[in-house]
Amino acid sequence: MMSGTSLDGLDMLRAKFRKDGSGTWRYETGKSCTVAYPEDLQQRLASAVRMSGVELARLDADYGHFAGRALRDFVEEDAGRPDFAAVHGHTVFHQPEKGFTLQIGSGAAMAAESGMVIVNDFRSTDVALGGQGAPLVPIGDDLLFPMHDFCLNLGGIANISYRAASGKRAAFDICVCNMALNHYARKAGMAFDKDGQAARRGNLLPDLSRALDALPYYRKQPPKSLGFEWFESVFLPLTEAYADRPVEDVLHTLVAHIAKQVALVRRQAEEEMPPCGKPRRSVLLTGGGALNAYLAERIAESASLEIVPADRCTIEYKEALIFAFLGVLRMERQCNCLSSVTGALRDSIGGAVYLP
Repeated sequence: MMSGTSLDGLDMLRAKFRKDGSGTWRYETGKSCTVAYPEDLQQRLASAVRMSGVELARLDADYGHFAGRALRDFVEEDAGRPDFAAVHGHTVFHQPEKGFTLQIGSGAAMAAESGMVIVNDFRSTDVALGGQGAPLVPIGDDLLFPMHDFCLNLGGIANISYRAASGKRAAFDICVCNMALNHYARKAGMAFDKDGQAARRGNLLPDLSRALDALPYYRKQPPKSLGFEWFESVFLPLTEAYADRPVEDVLHTLVAHIAKQVALVRRQAEEEMPPCGKPRRSVLLTGGGALNAYLAERIAESASLEIVPADRCTIEYKEALIFAFLGVLRMERQCNCLSSVTGALRDSIGGAVYLP
């Protein structure tokens, strides 16, 4: 179960994992769906960062009960009972430099509502070990998708992972993505910019483009990660200065910015990777942004990448799939968090287990 910063809804995916004779992990996916948030809950999640302690505690419980009921309904419609549910939770605070991160959704409430074992709170152990608590997906990229040069996820935040010549996995957040695109699509009365049509019609705002490119985060070396607080306090004030300009122009500039930042990261990564021997590196493109045709085109062109065709389930539910896999590793007491990408003191096993 995956809840992203773009507030699209709660992604749920049924998956089965096994190791073959060579020790390679294999997976099969089953039913999937996205449960939209009720308007009131979506508004509360969007404003959670400004809530009082009591209000946030109430939201943590309410969201847990909502997710638990959604899980119960999802499982009842399916055949067979899963061993457990791995739940990302909804990120409210993510400030690892200050030693904390918070993904709400009471595990106890989810277990009580669903009658299932719940595994959640995957990030806290890594943060306690001095890490960023993010990204967590790279171990799944490494063990489930090793055939791709890059794994690029375009969710609320764009993040990338790849295997360096050293043999270690490199991964980090690049920039905000759907978090910003959907924010401005909603200003134009759209839930999202379908196929990037509005962005394609727009024109570049050069001053905004330069201001975004100059953000200090892009000069910071990994490990590094982004959260909603950064978007709201640092990124959004720059774009809101152009509130009098057409939304299409802002969206066009945001797409250009995302593509440029991906291209810069891709060129820097080339120095760390073993020789390719192909005209273009391959990239597995996933997340809601992968369905934005204009954004995908700009990234492929700017970063000189060959986008590997992926099925709709992989595009939309890859993060849910990998969190299920993180849950498998947690239950098997195997490492599910890589210090090479988070900067923690050591690899660790993250996840709290709640019994029904």
